[in-house]
Amino acid sequence: MRRLLRIIKIARVFARYRLDTLFDQVNLRWYVRLLIMMMLWRYLIPVGKRSQGARLRLALEELGPIFIKFGQMLSTRRDLLSDDLALELKKLQDQVPPFSGAYSQQLIEQALNAPVEELFAEFSAEPMASASVAQVHEALLYNGEEVVVKVIRPGIERTIKKDMALLYTLARLVEALWAEGRRLRPVEVVADYETTIFDELDLRKEAANGSQIRRNFDGSPILYVPEIYWDLTRQNVLVMERIHGIPVADIEQLNAQNTDMKKLAEQGVEIFFTQVFRDSFFHADMHPGNIFVSRSNPASPQYIAVDFGIVGSLTAEDQSYLARNLLAFFQRDYRQVAQLHIDSGWVPEDTNVYAFETAIRSVCEPIFEKPLKDISFGLVLMGLFQTARRFNMEVQPQLVLLQKTLLNIEGLGRQLYPELDLWQTAQPFLERWMKERMGPKAVYRSMKQQAPDWLDKMPHLPQMAYEALHQLKNLDDVRRRDMLALSVARQELQRQRNQRGRWLGVVCLVVAVGLSVEDPLLIASQLPAVSWILGGVATILLLRH
Repeated sequence: MRRLLRIIKIARVFARYRLDTLFDQVNLRWYVRLLIMMMLWRYLIPVGKRSQGARLRLALEELGPIFIKFGQMLSTRRDLLSDDLALELKKLQDQVPPFSGAYSQQLIEQALNAPVEELFAEFSAEPMASASVAQVHEALLYNGEEVVVKVIRPGIERTIKKDMALLYTLARLVEALWAEGRRLRPVEVVADYETTIFDELDLRKEAANGSQIRRNFDGSPILYVPEIYWDLTRQNVLVMERIHGIPVADIEQLNAQNTDMKKLAEQGVEIFFTQVFRDSFFHADMHPGNIFVSRSNPASPQYIAVDFGIVGSLTAEDQSYLARNLLAFFQRDYRQVAQLHIDSGWVPEDTNVYAFETAIRSVCEPIFEKPLKDISFGLVLMGLFQTARRFNMEVQPQLVLLQKTLLNIEGLGRQLYPELDLWQTAQPFLERWMKERMGPKAVYRSMKQQAPDWLDKMPHLPQMAYEALHQLKNLDDVRRRDMLALSVARQELQRQRNQRGRWLGVVCLVVAVGLSVEDPLLIASQLPAVSWILGGVATILLLRH
């Protein structure tokens, strides 16, 4: 019933903001267009003066955090949206309607068990930014340090649970009603997203993620991560260093201070690949509302990252697989790309590698040797989806966050420096990473990492050797016992066979005698032939056994 009510609410919001007009210029199948034309609200509810972008933004805000996050991701795709839609959805990054500042102050005092006057020298009840899951207030510590205080929206967990239940229902319907549903594994994808979004509701996890990335880039000239104040951090409250930078999407301010946009875009790619391949720990919510640029050195700009509620991590196998695929992709070795997909199990092992190679080439070849502004990744993704469907490629839920982050990176690249050659920027990094991973330095590093463990076990080697030899001796004893038991079993089986043979001989002898003539003193030639045969069989059986 709760899911049904949620569906009704979604339909009501869809109708109120007349989102059906978004499909007026889309090339839909005739029966889908007919269904839209039959919607009664098209004739009862006026469109009004708001633009399509404003109506979509308001609808997403009303539907809650999951829908807002979807809008945030769309806002980075200027190539897929009109200017009106992109500008309106951009407001979802940090301009979501806030909740009461007094209520926020109450939540902070409850979490930290002290009035704000004792916790902070200054505290602004007016939020400086408001997003889908939390809002942020500026404050000043008594030691003079500027901080921001992040507070989780009240009641949001209940809303998210309702939406996740609805998503699970839709995912199961997709699996049951669509032929491609099982291959796309929608339930697993929803489960992975559920884990991610609920992790965002615990700000202690976000603080830990931020601390980890701060350590990974300690002293880095290309990325700065604010300091976390753990003494003032709880599950629903986070206090961190306040940063002063230019929002990465504010192109006018970046140009006004003569920021090197080419270098800024290239460093963004470097940060992403460093997090994915060096650290296997990457910021997975890199929409423009979470990324700033330092004002200190425009000629060599430095990124500043905030909001670490969503991070991703890859196994060593996933890292190696992705790097080898990307390098083969950059080298246009489509045969290698196809073979890696088969070896990794992404497509069935009986896939025709030649046909798969040809399909990949037809999708990927057109994008090479072009600047980013000339590459339509929407068309590329569509082509890859068709290829996946043709060769039964399964969705890999563990890479969904990585794919989402790649979309965000592409969107940022388009805004900062459309001429950026993404492939040329990434290829040297990947080649260097593979060399470090597979070369002598990697072997030495692995031995160095394992040396403490080896040294710890060395004093125990004699005892371990003795136990191993003792186990081998016990194994030999077990084998001898097994052989002896097998010999006894064989002897018993042979004894039973001999006994059966003797009994069969006696039976044959008795039957032979019974078939003989009535007078046992008659000469043998008068005995029936059958009696002679049975008597011979009986003699053989008795002599043999």
